[in-house]
Amino acid sequence: MTGPSPTPVVFIHGLWLHASSWSPWLELFDNAGYAPVAPGWPGEPPTVEEARQQPDAVANVGIDDATEHFARIIETLPSPPVLIGHSFGGLIVEKLLGQGRGAAGVAIDPAQIKGVLPLPLAQLRAGLPALGNPANRHKAVSLTRDEFRFGFGNALTEEESDALFERWTIPSPARPLFQAAAANFVLHSEAAVDTDNDTRGPLLLISGTADHTVPDVVTRSTLKQYRKSSAVTELTRFEGRGHSLTIDAGWKEVADAVVEWLKARGI
Repeated sequence: MTGPSPTPVVFIHGLWLHASSWSPWLELFDNAGYAPVAPGWPGEPPTVEEARQQPDAVANVGIDDATEHFARIIETLPSPPVLIGHSFGGLIVEKLLGQGRGAAGVAIDPAQIKGVLPLPLAQLRAGLPALGNPANRHKAVSLTRDEFRFGFGNALTEEESDALFERWTIPSPARPLFQAAAANFVLHSEAAVDTDNDTRGPLLLISGTADHTVPDVVTRSTLKQYRKSSAVTELTRFEGRGHSLTIDAGWKEVADAVVEWLKARGI
């Protein structure tokens, strides 16, 4: 007689990182008794090297395109999964959870959703590689080593930041950045989330207090968007951590905190 099947976990990465950057998390969650997967975005090649050679494969992918892509993956799973996302992956987790598609959600340094108003200067600078040229809207954009250092690796040594840049970065669609930037001026924005849903699974927001790409004030403002929902919504802040907190040397501290949060809720 076999026991219950392990709870599926779907990891969703954000812009400029490859799906394989979740590899250490997959191993940790597998050892914790879950059934984790880390699918790429629509059109994303299977390896970092191939993704760098084929930037047009992901050009013009928008927020809804990615959300629907992951929703189709979720439909193939034996039970509602835990959804864990970073950056724009975090925004997609919020959308999917708001649609009732997950048992629980964890949004790590999530890209800002419609209704979030703070726009710190550091965030504007981090988005400039894509937003600086309107012609990028329908293209895939790559970061330079220095741009990655500012947006992801600012809380790291230059050596660690450069090593992560070489290992994980890929070209990514600029369209989601334009959609998020205009969200509060568009009636039916793709960055909108059903934050009022009372029947969704619990949501944990995670913020790195030194993050340039999604500054802590943005994540705290995101939490406020859920004030009308009676569903569990919580925030955990990691002091001195930047946008690289899922891939840098301190990733396990964050991953362990997520597992602990899930287990405390019987998930």
